[in-house]
Order: sequence, then structure tokens, then C-alpha cells
Amino acid sequence: MTPAELLAAWDAGEAPERTVVRSVVKASLAELVEKAPGRAVEVRIPPHAAVQAVEGGTHRRGTPPAVVECDARTWLELATGRLGWADAVADGRVRASGERSDLSHLLPL
Repeated sequence: MTPAELLAAWDAGEAPERTVVRSVVKASLAELVEKAPGRAVEVRIPPHAAVQAVEGGTHRRGTPPAVVECDARTWLELATGRLGWADAVADGRVRASGERSDLSHLLPL
């Protein structure tokens, strides 16, 4: 299933299996890491996955200096361009803190 197909399922009121959501989220995060390799920002989509991406300082343990966190639907809307970064942050759908946490230049994927 693609991110667009998963979003369409949610729009239609369907409840996709958690394993499907996890798979789609992980695949899209892998695209982000490929587009912006590095370890400066931790992107968290609980409870599905978390990755480190974006060039900059290296994070090894503890709380990273830059964190982006949101739910799966919000992440996939950002990844597909259905939702803009500024709107998601302003609405509180994305929590972004720290240097380099603005991913607007990397989205949509």
C-alpha cells in the first residue's frame, strides 16, 4: 500500500491494520533518510518508527538535540504534500524542537 492509498482509506473511514500503517510509515521514513542522510534530527512517528536523518551534529544517546514528532496520518500527509509543514506546526500536529528540526525543505518526499 502506498501513502496515498493509506490516506484514501482513512478518508473513506476505513481502519487499516496496524501492521500496514507501520509498513507504510517505515517506508516513507526510509525515503526521508535516503533524501537527507545524517543523525542531526530524530523523526518519531510513535508507535510505528523513529529514524535519525539530516546532516549535522551526530547524536549517539539520550535525547537528541533536534526532534520531530507526529502521528502517522500527519506524517503521511506531510510526506505526500497533502499538508504543509508550516500549517502542521502551527496546528500543533507536528512537534518540532531544536536546530535543524524544520523539515519543510525536504517535504513532500
